[in-house]
Amino acid sequence: MAEPTAPALTVESVSRNFGAVLAVQDLSFTLPTGELTCLIGPNGAGKSTLVHCIAGFLEPDEGHIRLGERDITRWSPHRRARAGLGIVFQVMRAPQLDVLESTMIGCHAWTRTGFLEGILRPPWQWREERRIREEALRALELVGLERRARDPADSLPLGHLRLLSIARVLAQRPRVLLLDEPVAGLRAAEKRQLMHVFQDLREAGLTMLLIEHDMQFVGSVADRVVVLDRGQLIADGTPAEVREDERVIGAYLGTAAAL
Repeated sequence: MAEPTAPALTVESVSRNFGAVLAVQDLSFTLPTGELTCLIGPNGAGKSTLVHCIAGFLEPDEGHIRLGERDITRWSPHRRARAGLGIVFQVMRAPQLDVLESTMIGCHAWTRTGFLEGILRPPWQWREERRIREEALRALELVGLERRARDPADSLPLGHLRLLSIARVLAQRPRVLLLDEPVAGLRAAEKRQLMHVFQDLREAGLTMLLIEHDMQFVGSVADRVVVLDRGQLIADGTPAEVREDERVIGAYLGTAAAL
Protein backbone atom coordinates (compact mmCIF):
# COMPACT_ATOMS: atom_id res chain seq x y z
CA MET A 1 0.00 0.00 0.00
CA ALA A 2 1.39 3.42 -0.98
CA GLU A 3 2.10 5.82 1.86
CA PRO A 4 -0.12 8.92 1.94
CA THR A 5 1.58 12.02 0.59
CA ALA A 6 1.93 15.17 2.65
CA PRO A 7 -0.62 17.95 1.99
CA ALA A 8 0.52 20.58 -0.49
CA LEU A 9 0.30 23.20 2.28
CA THR A 10 -0.22 22.93 6.02
CA VAL A 11 -1.24 25.74 8.37
CA GLU A 12 -0.69 24.55 11.93
CA SER A 13 -1.86 26.52 15.00
CA VAL A 14 -1.02 29.88 13.38
CA SER A 15 -1.70 33.08 15.35
CA ARG A 16 -0.90 36.68 14.52
CA ASN A 17 -1.68 39.71 16.66
CA PHE A 18 -1.36 43.44 16.06
CA GLY A 19 -1.10 44.84 19.58
CA ALA A 20 -4.39 44.04 21.29
CA VAL A 21 -6.04 43.01 17.99
CA LEU A 22 -6.15 39.21 17.57
CA ALA A 23 -6.13 39.07 13.77
CA VAL A 24 -5.60 35.29 13.46
CA GLN A 25 -6.18 32.92 16.35
CA ASP A 26 -4.80 29.37 16.46
CA LEU A 27 -5.74 28.49 12.87
CA SER A 28 -5.11 25.02 11.45
CA PHE A 29 -6.03 23.50 8.10
CA THR A 30 -4.40 21.76 5.14
CA LEU A 31 -4.56 22.12 1.37
CA PRO A 32 -4.74 18.70 -0.32
CA THR A 33 -2.69 18.44 -3.48
CA GLY A 34 -4.60 19.36 -6.62
CA GLU A 35 -7.64 20.88 -4.91
CA LEU A 36 -9.06 24.39 -5.11
CA THR A 37 -9.92 25.80 -1.68
CA CYS A 38 -11.73 29.10 -1.15
CA LEU A 39 -11.05 31.16 1.97
CA ILE A 40 -14.06 33.28 2.86
CA GLY A 41 -15.27 35.42 5.75
CA PRO A 42 -16.65 38.87 6.59
CA ASN A 43 -14.42 41.94 6.33
CA GLY A 44 -11.92 41.89 9.18
CA ALA A 45 -12.11 38.11 9.54
CA GLY A 46 -8.31 37.71 9.19
CA LYS A 47 -8.15 36.35 5.64
CA SER A 48 -5.53 38.75 4.30
CA THR A 49 -3.43 38.48 7.45
CA LEU A 50 -3.41 34.70 7.13
CA VAL A 51 -2.44 34.76 3.45
CA HIS A 52 0.34 37.27 4.15
CA CYS A 53 1.65 34.88 6.82
CA ILE A 54 1.56 32.02 4.31
CA ALA A 55 3.30 34.13 1.65
CA GLY A 56 6.01 35.32 4.06
CA PHE A 57 5.14 39.03 4.20
CA LEU A 58 4.10 38.65 7.85
CA GLU A 59 5.64 36.34 10.44
CA PRO A 60 3.24 34.42 12.68
CA ASP A 61 3.51 34.98 16.43
CA GLU A 62 2.86 31.27 16.92
CA GLY A 63 2.43 28.17 14.79
CA HIS A 64 3.98 26.67 11.69
CA ILE A 65 3.46 26.74 7.92
CA ARG A 66 4.65 23.85 5.76
CA LEU A 67 4.99 23.62 2.00
CA GLY A 68 4.84 19.90 1.39
CA GLU A 69 7.01 18.50 4.18
CA ARG A 70 9.23 21.59 4.53
CA ASP A 71 8.67 24.05 7.37
CA ILE A 72 8.74 27.49 5.67
CA THR A 73 7.54 29.53 8.67
CA ARG A 74 10.72 31.66 8.84
CA TRP A 75 11.55 31.68 5.14
CA SER A 76 11.64 34.89 3.10
CA PRO A 77 8.98 35.43 0.40
CA HIS A 78 11.65 35.00 -2.29
CA ARG A 79 12.77 31.64 -0.89
CA ARG A 80 9.15 30.49 -0.71
CA ALA A 81 8.66 31.49 -4.35
CA ARG A 82 11.67 29.44 -5.42
CA ALA A 83 10.28 26.49 -3.44
CA GLY A 84 6.98 26.61 -5.35
CA LEU A 85 4.66 29.06 -3.60
CA GLY A 86 3.06 31.63 -5.92
CA ILE A 87 0.79 34.54 -5.01
CA VAL A 88 -1.43 36.77 -7.16
CA PHE A 89 -2.51 40.00 -5.49
CA GLN A 90 -5.68 41.92 -6.30
CA VAL A 91 -3.71 45.10 -7.08
CA MET A 92 -2.12 44.69 -10.51
CA ARG A 93 0.63 46.62 -12.20
CA ALA A 94 1.21 46.62 -15.95
CA PRO A 95 4.89 47.41 -16.63
CA GLN A 96 5.99 49.13 -19.84
CA LEU A 97 6.51 45.76 -21.51
CA ASP A 98 4.55 43.62 -23.89
CA VAL A 99 2.42 40.77 -22.54
CA LEU A 100 5.06 38.09 -23.19
CA GLU A 101 7.87 40.09 -21.59
CA SER A 102 5.68 40.83 -18.57
CA THR A 103 4.99 37.10 -18.18
CA MET A 104 8.68 36.26 -18.47
CA ILE A 105 9.31 38.24 -15.26
CA GLY A 106 7.76 35.36 -13.34
CA CYS A 107 10.52 33.00 -14.46
CA HIS A 108 13.04 34.70 -12.15
CA ALA A 109 12.11 32.19 -9.42
CA TRP A 110 13.89 29.33 -11.20
CA THR A 111 16.49 31.03 -13.41
CA ARG A 112 20.16 31.13 -12.46
CA THR A 113 21.44 34.05 -14.54
CA GLY A 114 23.33 36.59 -12.45
CA PHE A 115 25.26 39.79 -13.11
CA LEU A 116 28.47 38.03 -14.20
CA GLU A 117 26.64 35.62 -16.51
CA GLY A 118 24.79 38.57 -18.04
CA ILE A 119 28.14 40.05 -19.09
CA LEU A 120 29.91 36.85 -20.18
CA ARG A 121 26.87 35.23 -21.86
CA PRO A 122 27.92 31.57 -21.45
CA PRO A 123 26.20 29.01 -23.75
CA TRP A 124 23.86 27.73 -21.03
CA GLN A 125 22.44 31.24 -20.67
CA TRP A 126 21.18 31.24 -24.25
CA ARG A 127 19.45 27.91 -23.57
CA GLU A 128 17.94 29.32 -20.40
CA GLU A 129 16.60 32.37 -22.23
CA ARG A 130 14.90 30.04 -24.71
CA ARG A 131 13.34 28.07 -21.85
CA ILE A 132 12.13 31.31 -20.24
CA ARG A 133 10.36 32.35 -23.43
CA GLU A 134 8.83 28.89 -23.87
CA GLU A 135 7.65 28.81 -20.25
CA ALA A 136 6.08 32.27 -20.56
CA LEU A 137 4.26 31.29 -23.76
CA ARG A 138 2.99 28.12 -22.09
CA ALA A 139 1.66 30.19 -19.17
CA LEU A 140 -0.10 32.57 -21.57
CA GLU A 141 -1.69 29.60 -23.34
CA LEU A 142 -2.99 28.30 -20.00
CA VAL A 143 -4.92 31.53 -19.40
CA GLY A 144 -5.89 32.13 -23.04
CA LEU A 145 -3.71 35.18 -23.73
CA GLU A 146 -1.24 33.69 -26.21
CA ARG A 147 -2.72 35.74 -29.08
CA ARG A 148 -1.98 38.96 -27.20
CA ALA A 149 1.67 38.09 -26.46
CA ARG A 150 3.00 41.08 -28.43
CA ASP A 151 0.41 43.62 -27.24
CA PRO A 152 1.52 46.26 -24.70
CA ALA A 153 0.62 44.98 -21.23
CA ASP A 154 -0.86 48.32 -20.22
CA SER A 155 -3.34 48.14 -23.11
CA LEU A 156 -5.19 45.13 -21.67
CA PRO A 157 -8.67 45.46 -20.15
CA LEU A 158 -9.12 44.61 -16.46
CA GLY A 159 -10.12 40.99 -17.04
CA HIS A 160 -7.09 40.31 -19.22
CA LEU A 161 -4.81 42.14 -16.78
CA ARG A 162 -6.00 39.71 -14.09
CA LEU A 163 -5.23 36.79 -16.40
CA LEU A 164 -1.80 38.28 -17.12
CA SER A 165 -1.07 38.46 -13.41
CA ILE A 166 -1.95 34.78 -13.10
CA ALA A 167 0.16 33.88 -16.13
CA ARG A 168 3.16 35.73 -14.67
CA VAL A 169 2.94 33.64 -11.48
CA LEU A 170 2.32 30.41 -13.43
CA ALA A 171 5.62 31.08 -15.23
CA GLN A 172 7.18 30.83 -11.78
CA ARG A 173 6.26 27.09 -11.83
CA PRO A 174 4.35 27.10 -8.54
CA ARG A 175 3.06 24.00 -6.77
CA VAL A 176 0.68 26.06 -4.62
CA LEU A 177 -1.02 29.23 -5.87
CA LEU A 178 -2.56 31.88 -3.58
CA LEU A 179 -4.99 34.38 -5.13
CA ASP A 180 -6.49 37.47 -3.45
CA GLU A 181 -10.02 38.15 -4.75
CA PRO A 182 -9.28 37.17 -8.36
CA VAL A 183 -12.75 38.08 -9.70
CA ALA A 184 -13.14 41.45 -7.96
CA GLY A 185 -14.36 44.04 -10.47
CA LEU A 186 -14.74 41.56 -13.32
CA ARG A 187 -17.76 41.29 -15.60
CA ALA A 188 -19.81 38.10 -15.85
CA ALA A 189 -18.09 36.92 -19.05
CA GLU A 190 -14.65 37.55 -17.52
CA LYS A 191 -15.64 35.59 -14.42
CA ARG A 192 -16.71 32.65 -16.58
CA GLN A 193 -13.40 32.76 -18.42
CA LEU A 194 -11.49 32.76 -15.14
CA MET A 195 -13.62 29.89 -13.84
CA HIS A 196 -12.57 27.77 -16.84
CA VAL A 197 -8.92 28.72 -16.28
CA PHE A 198 -9.10 27.54 -12.66
CA GLN A 199 -10.78 24.30 -13.70
CA ASP A 200 -8.00 23.62 -16.22
CA LEU A 201 -5.29 24.41 -13.65
CA ARG A 202 -6.89 22.09 -11.11
CA GLU A 203 -7.05 19.30 -13.69
CA ALA A 204 -3.33 19.90 -14.30
CA GLY A 205 -2.71 19.22 -10.59
CA LEU A 206 -2.11 22.74 -9.29
CA THR A 207 -3.17 23.38 -5.67
CA MET A 208 -4.96 26.71 -5.19
CA LEU A 209 -6.19 28.86 -2.29
CA LEU A 210 -8.49 31.76 -3.21
CA ILE A 211 -9.63 34.60 -0.98
CA GLU A 212 -13.02 35.47 -2.43
CA HIS A 213 -16.18 37.42 -1.57
CA ASP A 214 -18.23 36.42 -4.63
CA MET A 215 -20.24 33.54 -3.18
CA GLN A 216 -21.66 32.41 -6.52
CA PHE A 217 -18.14 32.13 -7.93
CA VAL A 218 -17.00 30.25 -4.82
CA GLY A 219 -19.85 27.78 -5.21
CA SER A 220 -18.96 27.18 -8.86
CA VAL A 221 -15.21 26.52 -8.48
CA ALA A 222 -14.41 25.38 -4.94
CA ASP A 223 -13.68 21.80 -3.93
CA ARG A 224 -13.61 23.02 -0.37
CA VAL A 225 -14.40 26.18 1.58
CA VAL A 226 -12.62 27.41 4.72
CA VAL A 227 -14.53 30.09 6.63
CA LEU A 228 -12.98 32.59 9.06
CA ASP A 229 -14.71 34.97 11.43
CA ARG A 230 -12.87 37.29 13.83
CA GLY A 231 -9.62 35.45 13.24
CA GLN A 232 -11.01 32.00 13.99
CA LEU A 233 -11.92 29.07 11.79
CA ILE A 234 -15.67 28.50 12.04
CA ALA A 235 -16.26 26.05 9.17
CA ASP A 236 -14.30 23.80 6.81
CA GLY A 237 -16.01 21.62 4.23
CA THR A 238 -17.55 21.34 0.79
CA PRO A 239 -19.63 24.26 -0.51
CA ALA A 240 -22.79 22.25 0.23
CA GLU A 241 -21.70 21.58 3.82
CA VAL A 242 -20.69 25.18 4.45
CA ARG A 243 -23.94 26.47 2.95
CA GLU A 244 -25.91 24.72 5.68
CA ASP A 245 -23.60 25.64 8.59
CA GLU A 246 -25.44 27.85 11.08
CA ARG A 247 -22.25 29.61 12.15
CA VAL A 248 -21.54 30.62 8.54
CA ILE A 249 -25.11 31.80 8.00
CA GLY A 250 -24.84 33.87 11.17
CA ALA A 251 -21.48 35.37 10.21
CA TYR A 252 -22.78 36.34 6.76
CA LEU A 253 -26.27 37.32 7.92
CA GLY A 254 -27.70 34.70 5.61
CA THR A 255 -25.76 35.57 2.47
CA ALA A 256 -23.79 32.30 2.53
CA ALA A 257 -26.92 30.64 1.14
CA ALA A 258 -25.66 31.80 -2.27
CA LEU A 259 -22.91 29.18 -2.21
